[in-house]
Amino acid sequence: MEQYEYDVVVVGGGAAGLSGAVALLRSRRPVLVVDAGRPRNATAPGIHNMLTRDGLPPLDLVALGREEVRRYGGEVREGRAVAAARLGDGFEVRLGGGERLTTRRLLVTSGLVDELPEVDGLRERWGRQVLHCPYCHGWEVRDQRIGVLATGPASVHQALLFSQLSDDVVVLAHTAPPTPQDRARLAAAGVRVQEGEVVALEGPAHTLERARLADGTSVPLDAVVVAPRMLARSAVLDSLGLAPQAHPSGLGEQYPGDPTGRTELHGVWVAGNVADVGAQVMAAAAAGTVAGAAINMDLIEADLRERVA
Repeated sequence: MEQYEYDVVVVGGGAAGLSGAVALLRSRRPVLVVDAGRPRNATAPGIHNMLTRDGLPPLDLVALGREEVRRYGGEVREGRAVAAARLGDGFEVRLGGGERLTTRRLLVTSGLVDELPEVDGLRERWGRQVLHCPYCHGWEVRDQRIGVLATGPASVHQALLFSQLSDDVVVLAHTAPPTPQDRARLAAAGVRVQEGEVVALEGPAHTLERARLADGTSVPLDAVVVAPRMLARSAVLDSLGLAPQAHPSGLGEQYPGDPTGRTELHGVWVAGNVADVGAQVMAAAAAGTVAGAAINMDLIEADLRERVA
């Protein structure tokens, strides 16, 4: 019988990975979390819609989660898992520094990457003055001057949502001007449309004052809303032959799993944004807990089969 260093290696240490690790550790499973320490939401001032933790800085949540994992006897290792290969009924995982370790099961919670529009001054304001989700950050820009950068159909949806938070919302037509039907809906919601392509977001460092258009027009703004393409990417899953699929809404790409996060590859689970690009922090944490419980039961059944045999 193959001997493994861990029952479970968790690839990615955000809300989903840390929650999954705690669930497994509370069932006395040897667990290692491998994490590079750069969560997607690191630039945001705080996490919202997370009961009792509203406004907590994202990196503080990671620190608290790591502390909890260690309190239950788990290990957290700074680094990046870059590949995995089948080893008996489990896996060998290769880290970025060349180290190799073995595990019976894998839980991949490596999140996603936001593909942002190419507009000068946009990327450096991402997570602060440049937002995408009214539920995550809308309250923080309530009653401010909000511009919605139109890059596709989702922009109209965003503008309608943000119109609930401010009476000063403008759709910047940019590369995807609204249709006549959408313009009627926007007007009914009190949202105006500004024609022209946006070439830059401008203002002192860490603030926003205006959007500048290609024709020189300046649109005064305090916040800009964008709809990034959200791409789940995992070198570990790719190395095992698993491929991402399009999200049903067109938001981006994610790796499929069943309701517990189990993938089509025996022994591999996914949770959080790598499996659901639309999941907020609390949903990601819940998915990690569900996956951890499912992995624990899977290992129990595997051990029983071995003993019976």
